Amino acid sequence: MQRLPATLYRKVARPACDVFINHRGIDTKRNIAGLLYDSLTSRNDVRAFLDSKNMKPGNRLFDHIDKAILGCKVGVAVFSPTYCDSYFCLHELALLMESRKRVIPIFFDVKPSKLLVKDNGTCPSKELQRFRLALEEAKNTVGITFDSSTGDWSELLRDASDAVMVNLMEVEEERKRMMMMKKMRV
Repeated sequence: MQRLPATLYRKVARPACDVFINHRGIDTKRNIAGLLYDSLTSRNDVRAFLDSKNMKPGNRLFDHIDKAILGCKVGVAVFSPTYCDSYFCLHELALLMESRKRVIPIFFDVKPSKLLVKDNGTCPSKELQRFRLALEEAKNTVGITFDSSTGDWSELLRDASDAVMVNLMEVEEERKRMMMMKKMRV
């Protein structure tokens, strides 16, 4: 079997996404997370990452997800009632925050004050502290609050999609400014 050239291999192996959608699947995959993914990918050539849409059998969870997070420009954290019960959700959030990504919080059927990292005895204290710091940072970021029993779904999707687009444009403008400054120094 012929091997791929190294440059092509890196392109294939590197997930290409602009937006990483962090969510608790059992709470949000079939509603806000899936709808937001569809809304973003159907317009403006936005490449979004949603685990159920971008991963296939055989992918290594942490490898694939961590590469997507590190390669994205903007993260969307969809907080829901059981979000903090998931090690994966908290790991993804911590990585988004530690890598200094722009994160847009969506508080879906949960108040920010109700989001707490619980110690169930299976996670090292260093990880718990990492998760708590990331969660506090996200809770102190301006986001979108939505109550599914009374909220307007089309308004939520529009507001969330618009927030992502604005943040993507700002990140890209900042990247261009940094490139110009580097060129001026040389």
